Amino acid sequence: MHRNPHYCGDHHHAVHPGPGHNHIGEDARHLHSHVGGHPERERAEEIQVLAATFIDGFRKADDKPGFLRLAGIPAKIDGEDGLAMHLVDATIESKWQLGTASPAFASRELVYLPYPGAMVRERETLTFTYVSLTTRSDIDLLEMLERVSVAGAPPGSHRHD
Repeated sequence: MHRNPHYCGDHHHAVHPGPGHNHIGEDARHLHSHVGGHPERERAEEIQVLAATFIDGFRKADDKPGFLRLAGIPAKIDGEDGLAMHLVDATIESKWQLGTASPAFASRELVYLPYPGAMVRERETLTFTYVSLTTRSDIDLLEMLERVSVAGAPPGSHRHD
């Protein structure tokens, strides 16, 4: 057996007295790969693919309300104040990430890394706007799909028709 306490070939780790081996405090996670993958990351990627497919289908649909009904997007939802909120708008927005910025070590400035042209990616979002007499709620498609993931039910399962 390899004697290096950081050896991951058989995935045994020595007990460390403090941070180290990619650990940051008590609730740290390993930063190297594990057999079996990362279910949260895989689910997030799956939801991104579903969202892109949904947006493409919605954009092409001749009957937008019919598309939303088939997808289980509710025409009405309950507001926090108990009043029914009605779906009045669906907005698709395009964005392009041109770079990234993160905190710099020992500085109040950000480290900015512009992306070369080939790395710039378009991101589209779809937002559903629900209104009642007293409030407005903008719900992102990703949030709607995440609700489905957590609840295990179609997004329209609480709808009023």
